[in-house]
Amino acid sequence: MLNSSSLTTTYNILVIGSMGQLGSEIKELSSNYNYNFFFTTRDDIDITDKENIKSFCEKNSINVIINCAAYTAVDKAESDEINADLVNRKAVKKLSIVAKELNIKLIHISTDYVFDGKNFKPYVEEFQTNPQSVYGKTKLDGENEIRDINPLNSIIIRTSWVYSYYGNNFVKTMLRLGKEKEELGVIFDQVGTPTYAKDLAKTILDIIPQIENSKVEIYNYSNEGVLSWYDFAKEIMKMAKLNCKIKAIETYQYPTPAKRPHFSLLNKSKIKQKFNIEIPYWKDGLDDCLKRLGERR
Repeated sequence: MLNSSSLTTTYNILVIGSMGQLGSEIKELSSNYNYNFFFTTRDDIDITDKENIKSFCEKNSINVIINCAAYTAVDKAESDEINADLVNRKAVKKLSIVAKELNIKLIHISTDYVFDGKNFKPYVEEFQTNPQSVYGKTKLDGENEIRDINPLNSIIIRTSWVYSYYGNNFVKTMLRLGKEKEELGVIFDQVGTPTYAKDLAKTILDIIPQIENSKVEIYNYSNEGVLSWYDFAKEIMKMAKLNCKIKAIETYQYPTPAKRPHFSLLNKSKIKQKFNIEIPYWKDGLDDCLKRLGERR
């Protein structure tokens, strides 16, 4: 429920990382909301410079920051820890300090990679973290910076397997390869759920007026359902009516510099109950994305 103050508040929202998948989806949905948006790139704000962030926020009376910026090149991060740490931890620390000083709501996006992927049931927010990659470690370090600084009315949303109409992602890669190849090997022993960035973007924009807490809260978000990357690829080919055969392979057959979680299913009960939201089924998100891409057959 919205409280009376929520109904009269003017939300001036700064979206950082607005050119990425989630930021782009927020931008597309923004016209549906009676909020004032500021979509910025690194040319507009240097998120590693606290005074630069603070000056922009004061000048534009920002009272909500949505931080979609991240170093997400998971494999590259293994040999580029300095830059991964700069974006995923140090910049988040600066944003948190400014949010606390100016009483700004901060919504920060994190990842399932903070877990080791060895669980046997869906991860709840309180489960012990144990990242197995530089990317996961730096994202967890960013979470911990926010929690230590504790800007009021701020949340962390952990998500997984993000894809979108925008940017580069698994869905687009499968569509491209599905047209080029007769057969593809896709991993079947990594299990989780995709997150359609448009669905996450809508949830974020819907819950902004309801975010009121005295300490930083963590929430999980992905679409509903459970599947492997193999299952995901099979459904992409099926919906797009591509004849490429998908062959199930194991993780060891496709080695990567960064270790991936074998199990990254997220329990979404907390965010659903707190904000009274319904989360779409993963196939419905994929269907919508393929239609937007003109690939639904």
